Amino acid sequence: MSRKTVLVTGASRGIGKAIAIKFARKGYNVVISCIRNEDRLMQTKKEIENYQVPCLAYMGDMGDMDCCKELFAKIKKQFGGIDVLVNNAGVSYIGLLQDMSSADWDMNLTSVFNCCKLAIPYMVHQKQGKIINISSVWGVAGASCEAAYSATKGGINALTRALAKELGPSNIQVNAIACGAIDTEMNQWMEEDELIALVDEIPAGRLGKAEEVADLAYHLGYKESYLTGQIIGLDGGWI
Repeated sequence: MSRKTVLVTGASRGIGKAIAIKFARKGYNVVISCIRNEDRLMQTKKEIENYQVPCLAYMGDMGDMDCCKELFAKIKKQFGGIDVLVNNAGVSYIGLLQDMSSADWDMNLTSVFNCCKLAIPYMVHQKQGKIINISSVWGVAGASCEAAYSATKGGINALTRALAKELGPSNIQVNAIACGAIDTEMNQWMEEDELIALVDEIPAGRLGKAEEVADLAYHLGYKESYLTGQIIGLDGGWI
């Protein structure tokens, strides 16, 4: 049986890195990308290769179609295509809507479109595939001072549901994980008292772990072919 290939965007740290390592441990070829911090990306590549699997690392903006085309050309040459796409790349803007630039608004969602557009033809040809979009509870509920982030994650949720219907006949499953407060660098800007107040709001009494997101992503990536078009909350009962 040939080894399957996964692409994880935004994989130099946090949730993306945990997902990439999870798939590596399970024997997948792994493709990782990030927009900056090459040192961290190369460290992730090294950790993946410790599991005796090939790893292709790419520095570039997945919101730029030319970068995406370059990456997918490399993937085609080395692995033929990808069986699992994990759209994790994204940034968060915290601030008032009236202070936000157009560039801050136009983020996150375009990268998902680009990667899906380029991954789907191979999956359709193979008559199988998995697309897993890393979303957020704010895509469901909305968050004050995070209008762009909430809107793009809401867009990802809508795209997930629509694409699942579009690709279902080709045996391609599309799901999203709506993450709650996960213990990553994205939340390290918070003061200790803010963090304590946040944890108090979460019924589970703690932040989630990147490895817990990775476990769910892997589960969605390798089985449950009838599960598609779902926005799965992973938030400790918070929202």
